[in-house]
Amino acid sequence: MTAFSLLLTTSPLASQDFASALQFASAAVAGGYKIEQVFLYQDAVLAAAANIDLPADEANLSQQLADFCLLQQIPLLYCVTAAEKRGLAPVKNGFIAAGLAEFAMRLTNSKLVQF
Repeated sequence: MTAFSLLLTTSPLASQDFASALQFASAAVAGGYKIEQVFLYQDAVLAAAANIDLPADEANLSQQLADFCLLQQIPLLYCVTAAEKRGLAPVKNGFIAAGLAEFAMRLTNSKLVQF
């Protein structure tokens, strides 16, 4: 069975990358594929920020991704160094602090898809 690791690098507020990643992950799981991990790097770590309050009419893509990962038991990792550089604290539940080394070690049995 093919497994995928997803890498997101842009802010969930700045592009459609989170929506695309969520759509890809949903289709992959529905098709019988496995998602090994989702890793947030660079500005994508802003998705883990607990203090961002979106307007009610705006889709909360970071929460949708977190809910999906929780439901499918997919590790949702964020780069702790990138988060520290951006002053990210506190972090939402469901997001796991990790480093690039951990992300790289998890890549051994999966295909990388970047958004």
